[in-house]
Amino acid sequence: MVETLQTENPLALLVGRGPAELKTQMTREQFHHFVLSNGDFKIERDKFGTITIHPPMTLDSGFNEGEAFFALKLWSKSNQLGKAYSPTTSFDLPDGATCKADGAWISMKKLATLSEEERKRIAAVVPEFVLEVRSQSDRLGKLKKKMTDTWIANGVQLAWLIDPIQEKAWVYRADGSKDEITDFNGSLNGEDVLPGFVFDLREMKTT
Repeated sequence: MVETLQTENPLALLVGRGPAELKTQMTREQFHHFVLSNGDFKIERDKFGTITIHPPMTLDSGFNEGEAFFALKLWSKSNQLGKAYSPTTSFDLPDGATCKADGAWISMKKLATLSEEERKRIAAVVPEFVLEVRSQSDRLGKLKKKMTDTWIANGVQLAWLIDPIQEKAWVYRADGSKDEITDFNGSLNGEDVLPGFVFDLREMKTT
């Protein structure tokens, strides 16, 4: 038992009961190193410098996240309009936050503005589209705030928040409009941002 504790990543102990928040004085470079050195964890920092470390996914949460990202990736590969980025990808945002989404998409036009060196590290780029899938450890209110105050406020054009627990979803747009989907019998549409992309919410129905 002692040997196991000595070799276990201390972050696993920190998030044993759920997401952990802490305030540090890390520089941008130090925080990037911290994130990249702990790839098994979803680590984010908001514009105020508060770091959130999320616990590993449960089985059901991992399935739901995978379903949504797989659909985005499949659509992206079918048209080559841009590239889809997995939940492990961090983005440096204009307000100073560094965040991850459960799926993100960036157009080829925007990617062309990044140098090869920028693409090899955590890049200062805002995706046109992001999706977030609520896991068992996520607080819904905090996720909703992230959609408006982080993603949309920093320039994301279209964002989806999918809640498999309550079987609800929310669509957020750059113009401030928002739609709520109250059951999983329908679908989400990529609108003008992701033309032709439709995600069937029935893929996440629990029954």
